[in-house]
Amino acid sequence: MSEIPPDARPAETYAEVEDALLSRWPESRLDPSLDRIAAFTELLGEPQHAYPVIHLTGTNGKTSTARMIETLIRSIGLRTGRFTSPHLESMTERIVIDGEALSDEEFVRAFNDVAPYTHLVDAEHDHPLSFFETVVAMAYAAFADAPVDVAVVEVGMGGAWDATNVADGKVAVLTPIAIDHEKYLGDTAVQIAREKVGIIKPGATVITAVQEDDVAAVIAERAAEVGATVAREGQEFGVRTRVPAVGGQMLSLQGLRGSYDEVFLPLYGAHQAQNAALALAATEAFLGGDEPLSDEVVKEAFAEVTSPGRLEVIRRSPTIVLDAAHNPHGAAAVVAALEDSFVFSPLIGVVG
Repeated sequence: MSEIPPDARPAETYAEVEDALLSRWPESRLDPSLDRIAAFTELLGEPQHAYPVIHLTGTNGKTSTARMIETLIRSIGLRTGRFTSPHLESMTERIVIDGEALSDEEFVRAFNDVAPYTHLVDAEHDHPLSFFETVVAMAYAAFADAPVDVAVVEVGMGGAWDATNVADGKVAVLTPIAIDHEKYLGDTAVQIAREKVGIIKPGATVITAVQEDDVAAVIAERAAEVGATVAREGQEFGVRTRVPAVGGQMLSLQGLRGSYDEVFLPLYGAHQAQNAALALAATEAFLGGDEPLSDEVVKEAFAEVTSPGRLEVIRRSPTIVLDAAHNPHGAAAVVAALEDSFVFSPLIGVVG
């Protein structure tokens, strides 16, 4: 009898889970195939099909938008799961149920639920399951076990070949698409868009941010191929007005079902207002029907939104703002937001 690999054995502590996951392929090493994750989720009983999914891709704004969608949906009484990446401090941040990241103990249980199957998949494929594939399966299984009413899922990178794409999103959200991860996705926005639109599934509703014309054409082409419906920022929905305010900004939003005024968003920058419009439209599309959401629900939900590491004020006197922008498009949004919402004299930037 062959020995069970260490990372397929039950773990007792978070540190053991962390070690087991980090011993696998890193997120920076990619293989354009869904074979391993598909085999893995099949062994787990296809947990990703146990609930509807709102799937997000794009270059920037995915996590903030996912957090907004989750908060809106929870505000109307539905139980949510949220999967985002990367994490800021702990792996547990990636898997969230009812607005709360898994505790260390819950994360250990989620790992132990899937660990016995990892070596079975590894043995049948040329390459072993990666860190990301394993955590995706953990999330999908944890959401099914909860159970959740809907999962809000952010891709790790790209779309078509991303491990999260074994799920079929009822709603596909595309944040602005720009240049990033050229080594893996292509060196033009169109090439990158062709990878990202792979999350658009037959019959889905597509909620897209304003895009460059050639990127918008790629989205429209994919939607037509699979019979998806497209709603576009600036046409079917969008930001009507925004005014910087203390601690964030005041918005007037046009949704798919109605308009919502005097919405306070405790995040900075025009890009976060855009994310709010996307989140609102995605929520309306998921819920369906013709009636608008309750004004009170929308206002209360957006007022509760947080997005750590996104223009996060971590200190006053002197003011220190932390942001995780890591590409030109994101950096430009940060600069615009700093000019829009803060007054620094002098301004000192530290780039890591």
